[in-house]
Amino acid sequence: MTPALQKADWIAVDWGTTHLRAWSMTDAGKVLDHADSSEGMGSLAPDQFEPALLRLAQTWLGKGTTPVLACGMIGAKQGWAEAAYATVPCPATATALTRAPTTDPRLAVHIIPGVRQNTPADVMRGEETQIAGYLAQHPDFDGILCLPGTHSKWVQISAGEIVSFRTFMTGELFALLSSQSVLRHSIASNGWDDDAFAQALDTTLSRPESLAARLFSLRAEHLLHDQDPQTARARLSGLLIGAELAAAKPYWLGQPVTLIGAAPLTARYATALSAQGLTPEITKGDSMTLAGLTATRTAMKDMI
Repeated sequence: MTPALQKADWIAVDWGTTHLRAWSMTDAGKVLDHADSSEGMGSLAPDQFEPALLRLAQTWLGKGTTPVLACGMIGAKQGWAEAAYATVPCPATATALTRAPTTDPRLAVHIIPGVRQNTPADVMRGEETQIAGYLAQHPDFDGILCLPGTHSKWVQISAGEIVSFRTFMTGELFALLSSQSVLRHSIASNGWDDDAFAQALDTTLSRPESLAARLFSLRAEHLLHDQDPQTARARLSGLLIGAELAAAKPYWLGQPVTLIGAAPLTARYATALSAQGLTPEITKGDSMTLAGLTATRTAMKDMI
């Protein structure tokens, strides 16, 4: 006979633009179950958020009210409820939450706010929770956290606070250029060339002003010299990450750096930083998101 599923003490949710992930949790921080779906914030109308969550977490709910703590784009203007930004410098772990409207009495949904920087203007949603997770495990860390992704973040951490940060659209540029620009005819959808990546990285790290011309050379090399599309893919990545590192140099030069994110991408950034004499630490982003949600729940248990 199958034992009854233990009901959640609370539910942790990471709700982005394209994906929804949830964990059934105990108050002690143990994961009882987890689930995910493709019902991201970007595909849902305002009245569809609660049903989407119930489809994922229905079996975790008991007779009473279950607290739900959510992070990510679910707190944007187009999300379930807009969670106002905290302004840097600010603690990595949220000190205020936004209550989302619900009709099911079994749900009490709270959303973690993003973080804003007024000058230069910048924002983040979701990454602050990964940062909180990392700092919960490394409370004495002072240095730079880099979160590579669609919109890479370079974040200055001091005394447990987010002091400043900069966002780079490197991942989105790579996706657009490789799939929607004229370069799409010359770039493979997968494959890699380590030497081509390293050479391209060095090119724009030392001469970032050459980026636009170097990008078109990928097309010309294919037309005139039959450049391998896998080599072109690696070169495109190297050119863009090199330009990012050139602009982010005030963050990483002479600083301890930790990379938080998916393994293939953090490995490329680690290679790039290692070539500059750094020895970055690498941490998985998924585990940091849950750690950040757990740290926030612990810090604000009396409120949720």
